[in-house]
Amino acid sequence: MSTETTDPRFLHVATWPTATAVEAMLEGQLSAIAALHSQVAAIAAASDAAAARLKAGGRLCYAGAGTSGRIAVQDGVELRPTFDWPKDRLVFLLAGGTGALTESAEGAEDDGDAARAGVATEAIGANDVLIGVAASGTTPFTLAAIEAARAAGALTIAVANNSAAPLLAAAEHAILAETGSEIVAGSTRMKAGTAQKAALNMISTAIMLRLGFVHRGLMVNMRMSNTKLRRRGAAIVAEIAGVSIAEADGAIEAAGRHIPRAVLIALGETPDRARHLLDQSGGSLSQALATRQG
Repeated sequence: MSTETTDPRFLHVATWPTATAVEAMLEGQLSAIAALHSQVAAIAAASDAAAARLKAGGRLCYAGAGTSGRIAVQDGVELRPTFDWPKDRLVFLLAGGTGALTESAEGAEDDGDAARAGVATEAIGANDVLIGVAASGTTPFTLAAIEAARAAGALTIAVANNSAAPLLAAAEHAILAETGSEIVAGSTRMKAGTAQKAALNMISTAIMLRLGFVHRGLMVNMRMSNTKLRRRGAAIVAEIAGVSIAEADGAIEAAGRHIPRAVLIALGETPDRARHLLDQSGGSLSQALATRQG
């Protein structure tokens, strides 16, 4: 596997001046992002397919072990504050359980039975999307999760860093981030991890775009969970509806701190009518505004 091989250029990296070593690390990070350029079409196709499933009310599920698993969980967790993605529509299958987020549980990656049990326990099925992430593309836990979820009818997406990996063949949609050797051989938290996080960023954000959770480049479905985000929410409502911050604040309160409803209320709709327009539009503010104008 290319992610495990030693690069002769870095045999003596431990003796290099720190600035030189850091510069080499930076070059590796840049090459990790560049490795995704060839995957744009694959990422787009996976995202479109995932959004179509999730429109039916399914869940977004992540599976992984070790570094890859922790990166996968990070992507999913961030969807809640950014897009107000419901907690009950997120599933995490992490080798070793949630304790593996803060404590290494590397041996758990070999437990395919645990992954299959997780898919069964969570009742992952036809409306759900499972994203499996593994640098090697051979991790038994992640491979078993993908195979079990696909057999249960879920849409499956694999992200791996080695070509011809079994994980890529097992999933319906394969994302190959071929990052090659690491500056520290086998340390896939470096280039491989960077490419994985970037790929997941693009997949999940593209899904949210297709679900209508972004309007005019703004996070209109974000959760206003603190003072800073409350101010940001008011600015978003004011910008879209063309009203003052004070009027936006009033609309936000009338909408129960829900930005899309607040926009419609600021434009003159009643709270009930705003809710109805959004229900008709599958939660998409853009579609609700188009329906209102039509």
